[in-house]
Amino acid sequence: MKYKRIMLIVIDSLGIGQMADSKSFGDVGVDTLGHISEAREGFDIPNLYRLGMSNIAHIRQYGKNPDAIGRVMVLNERSNGKDTMTGHWEMMGVLTTKPFITFTDTGFPDELIKELEKRTGRHIIGNKAASGTVILDELGEREIENGDLIVYTSADSVLQICGNEETMGLDRLYGYCKIARELTMRDDWKVGRVIARPYTGRKKGEFKRTANRHDYALSPPHETVLDALKKDGFDVISVGKIFDIFNGQGLTESNKSKSSVHGMEQAIEILKRDFTGLCFVNLVDFDALWGHRRDPLGYGDEIERFDVKLGQMLPLLRDDDLLILTADHGNDPTYKGTDHTREKVPFIAYSPSMDGGRNLREADTFAVIGASIAENFGTSPMEDCIGESVLGYL
Repeated sequence: MKYKRIMLIVIDSLGIGQMADSKSFGDVGVDTLGHISEAREGFDIPNLYRLGMSNIAHIRQYGKNPDAIGRVMVLNERSNGKDTMTGHWEMMGVLTTKPFITFTDTGFPDELIKELEKRTGRHIIGNKAASGTVILDELGEREIENGDLIVYTSADSVLQICGNEETMGLDRLYGYCKIARELTMRDDWKVGRVIARPYTGRKKGEFKRTANRHDYALSPPHETVLDALKKDGFDVISVGKIFDIFNGQGLTESNKSKSSVHGMEQAIEILKRDFTGLCFVNLVDFDALWGHRRDPLGYGDEIERFDVKLGQMLPLLRDDDLLILTADHGNDPTYKGTDHTREKVPFIAYSPSMDGGRNLREADTFAVIGASIAENFGTSPMEDCIGESVLGYL
């Protein structure tokens, strides 16, 4: 065991440039981090710079760093997709060849809506792609007054249901989502996630989404590196929506986050504990609050807040700790539409025991992450898992 503890932090949607096949996904000239930097006058991210981010990504305010302390490389996605589940699953060895179905342009089929109405006993309104905050302002009062049910989607493969915590209650909302998950297991309706979107407030302008969101995801199609670690007795600790992405599979502990800053604070507290294994963190605000809403300035501010927390984390790392920073896809906030963007992602690895930084060769899959973690702990990934380890370079 080279490292006793591995901290894997996913900066959700922080892509670093288009892939060779990005055009086939409708993404031309995309570069999430690069375009964020170009939209800003200043960009205060000294810890990411110190680790070597500017050695693999375009950041207007920073040149290359010859004194970087991290081992850095560029990762390409091998799976057919650009969504959260596909990216995270590939990190842990799953190759997805069939993209998850989306209903962005059409809304959900009438047959599905009628069956959901029948099973929930509520009239459904919405049924379109929309921002979660916008649709609340549009339909929240109507849902409360008439007992209707807001159902909507996005550019992702999701079915989302809104529910007022005060008038509907969380248990009832979660129950409706379980019904929707059951219905959407049918192949032609199979979305990646059904999401409960609770909120408070009684009128337009006062509605606020709460931290009691819950995702009902599909389980990975086969066992992953997480399962292998758990079977061999290692700790597999999740922070943020990792539990939802893997449907709880392969985890020994899960921690729900209120925000990306809170997720980093949780990760810092976990670092102060003694454990042996993996802490897997997802920081979703970059994607949900800024990428989809096409707000490069807000996205950049979130990266700066992350960098502050990263600076607090680095001194806590021991010689037998390994920190890995990466992303699951892109979401260029300067690009057209509201969808994710097909992009390369960063891989930044650091341990105090390393004898200096280094640039590693570009990889053709995110699965080098899981394969490297598996080799470190001497566990064998399941036979269906993809990926080759780069542990020898870390």
